[in-house]
Amino acid sequence: MVILKSPINRLAKVGPKYQELLQKLEIYTVEDMLYHFPFRYDDFSVIKKIDEITEGETVTIRAELLDVKNIFTKYGKRITRAVVNDESGKLIIIWFNQHYLSKILIPTNTYSFSGRVGAISGKLAMVAPSFEEYRPGSLNTGRLVPVYQETAGITSKWLRSRINDLLFNIGSIPEYLPLEIINKYNFDVFDIAIRKFHFPQNLAEVDHAKKRFAFEEFFLELLRVESRRSQWSLKDKGIELKIDPSKLENFITQLPFKLTPSQQTAIQKITIELASQTPMNILLEGDVGSGKTIVAVLAAYVTYLNGYKTLYLAPTEILANQHFDTFKKYLSSHNINVELQTGSTKPKGEWDILIGTHSLLFNEADQKTALVIIDEQHRFGVEQRAKILNIKSENKVPHLLTMTATPIPRTLALTLYGDLSIAQLKEHPNINKRITTKVVTDKNRQETYKWIKQRGEQAFVVCPLIDTSDKESLENVKAAQTEFLALQAGILEGVSVGLLHGRMKAIEKEAVIKQFRSKEIQVLVSTPVIEVGIDIPDASIIVIESAERYGLASLHQLRGRVGRGDKEGFCFVFMSNNSRKAYERLKYLENIDSGIELAEIDLKMRGYGDLYGTLQHGFKNFKVADLSDLETLEKAKLDAQNFFPKLNGYPTLKEKLEIDSKLVGNN
Repeated sequence: MVILKSPINRLAKVGPKYQELLQKLEIYTVEDMLYHFPFRYDDFSVIKKIDEITEGETVTIRAELLDVKNIFTKYGKRITRAVVNDESGKLIIIWFNQHYLSKILIPTNTYSFSGRVGAISGKLAMVAPSFEEYRPGSLNTGRLVPVYQETAGITSKWLRSRINDLLFNIGSIPEYLPLEIINKYNFDVFDIAIRKFHFPQNLAEVDHAKKRFAFEEFFLELLRVESRRSQWSLKDKGIELKIDPSKLENFITQLPFKLTPSQQTAIQKITIELASQTPMNILLEGDVGSGKTIVAVLAAYVTYLNGYKTLYLAPTEILANQHFDTFKKYLSSHNINVELQTGSTKPKGEWDILIGTHSLLFNEADQKTALVIIDEQHRFGVEQRAKILNIKSENKVPHLLTMTATPIPRTLALTLYGDLSIAQLKEHPNINKRITTKVVTDKNRQETYKWIKQRGEQAFVVCPLIDTSDKESLENVKAAQTEFLALQAGILEGVSVGLLHGRMKAIEKEAVIKQFRSKEIQVLVSTPVIEVGIDIPDASIIVIESAERYGLASLHQLRGRVGRGDKEGFCFVFMSNNSRKAYERLKYLENIDSGIELAEIDLKMRGYGDLYGTLQHGFKNFKVADLSDLETLEKAKLDAQNFFPKLNGYPTLKEKLEIDSKLVGNN
């Protein structure tokens, strides 16, 4: 009997070659094959006689092959032409550039042909239909035919055959969802649902199966959230830090600015939890420029006053360097030793605060570490965050402060990050901050660039790609390298233009940022690598090219790169096409400056899109579940909270969670 966790090469007809190819589709085990769901279905379920078909419809016919031959037209086209018939009449079938078919198709055999009916020289014909030799229970014709994600050497037809064989040979697959949940939501049990998903009789069966598997994905992930919450708050003790209100207040009064009410509330919440026996686990969420970094500085200062150390994890070397400068600016006068560790920089000696990328977690952490800060936390995986549990001081777990500028609707944040306590920074420190945003049509592009040149202020030009393929060039999608050359030699001739993108080495990126900061570069053409926290106070203008390719929340983060100093900020949003729908969506940016509100709009208009794709970095990839389906998400959250305390009573569910956890750790 086939075991779900068996390696995929245990299946018949899956040798070493196919095993290697399947890994490109993330199929390693028998269970992975079952969970490789169709992304659509070709409806070939309408079966007709030849004399019943009409032009334009998609049908299946079952007919005897009379003749098949290859033809070369005078225009150089390679055509395979077949003639088939059933008891009602004859039909011509054509394929292009598939001459091998003449060796596969055998005259006098009966085949099923499924496809769209067209016309050739005034006669009805099928062009490039799917086909197979007719037999009852056909997989590729005469039904709803599942279509799967493919890779070179692995076709949907091959996958259908392997999955069908697997389902035939595996026997009844046991259920692991609690029976109470199956009954509560009227789900099919696993064995039935998986068969309906792959080989449904109708689309209603697909919808019913999808609901079950979408819930299942949320439910299992949220059980893991509950597990992390339990592990964090119950199993381990935190380091109780003493809070000296007078020293903290003295530090705050020396800052060159006044804290916002939200910053004060967040600091109060953080200091209360730093003083607790339970390890702090707070997510600090705030719009671009809302002042998260100074909150982190204050948390690190409190940690230092207690004789302990802080690790600060940034997602990129550029950002690590930037935060290193910021922490030194505020803390060096207090004799606090701030050090930097990246791929190109090592600490110069003993440190109180060590700033670097996530690689810091995989080094030998100092035993006196009592606080770990993760910036842009959605870019760090669950396993990396969980590794913090292994950093012990006096056999106690350090406190954790994670921060994000990614606007997350509160319902979603409370659900996905249920193991964290959430603090929000709602105001901007500069109450007069306003970034004028305009969606610019193509006819006004040159005029806009002339205005930028005449204004003479520092500007970003952001392109979604480093370079383009032929297809993307035809679609007018902008690429940073091409725009850099075009602007330099064209409308911005005479202006100092720089280039920044993700394929550049860290030392090259840092050099470009340094030149931009010192105003040696006036206009920086970049990919969205600037999105994550690059701070150039004098930059006042940003142009975002091919903006329809981004979510509104991502665009909001990008425009937050400007207007950070005393100058008024301007954001110009350009499109690659003339889509009315995209234009109307982008127009929201002109009047709304709340990242949360924009995220809510995107959630309604286009699902989770780019934003929620990034949120999934820290979670198991959802194959069926949609993060914009808040109703299912909420149901799964409540059920996860209900069933987690009694997991021991559901051994098959508990076993699945434990096995999945081990598999995640090994991949």
